[in-house]
Amino acid sequence: MKRAGYVILGLVVLAAVLSAVWTPYDPLQADPAARLEGSSLRHRMGTDELGRDELSRVMAGARLTVLVVLGAVGLSALVGVPLGVWAGMRRGAGRAITAASDLLLAFPALLLAIVFTAVFGASIWIVVLAIGIAGIPGFVRVARVGTLQVMSRDYILAARMARVSGPAIAVRHVLPNIAHLLVTQATVAAALAILAEAGLSFLGLGAPAPYASWGRMLQASQPYLATSWHLALWPGIAIAATVLACNLIGGARDRR
Repeated sequence: MKRAGYVILGLVVLAAVLSAVWTPYDPLQADPAARLEGSSLRHRMGTDELGRDELSRVMAGARLTVLVVLGAVGLSALVGVPLGVWAGMRRGAGRAITAASDLLLAFPALLLAIVFTAVFGASIWIVVLAIGIAGIPGFVRVARVGTLQVMSRDYILAARMARVSGPAIAVRHVLPNIAHLLVTQATVAAALAILAEAGLSFLGLGAPAPYASWGRMLQASQPYLATSWHLALWPGIAIAATVLACNLIGGARDRR
């Protein structure tokens, strides 16, 4: 199952990279004469309500999704991991960090995106910032629990007796021993980021039109579900398959 996850995720990343240099058609170019066509040799996944090629837009949406996931998960890990390790190594500071992390859980990505959009306007970077901030508590908790387990080991006591500094202990002993937990958390966070980005784009809080986004494609397909169901099929499959791939990879690592 893990191998299937890597294959699916590899295809998504390949489509994202390829879309940066080539797509069958311009994903933003409308062709009213070809609107709402079904699958054909000319348009493998059909066309949307403006005559834009669905395959090209799914590929462009993959690029957007990969950028959001990398940015959001990177932000969550960059902030959450050091805080979690510090909380696990310093019991007094750990209580304050844990309390702040729990407080942050009250502000989900959707609420943060609405606030940021109202202040700064809709953009893909606002989505990355909102999802990234919302994902910080998950990394804080995983890093803290893993650090507490490591800090109880004998080699940590030996390092302290040898007067090894706290940052050196964190880098040499803590992070290598909790890396597998962090990778698993990253795959979970990636799956949640994909769903969050799709949901925000569906609500109009993601990348502004006419840029291709899987969530925006689903939102635009609603009036045509009865006659042109393919408009919802392909982005829906893309979202479900990518989330499934992340869960398969994360689940396989967690069972080790």
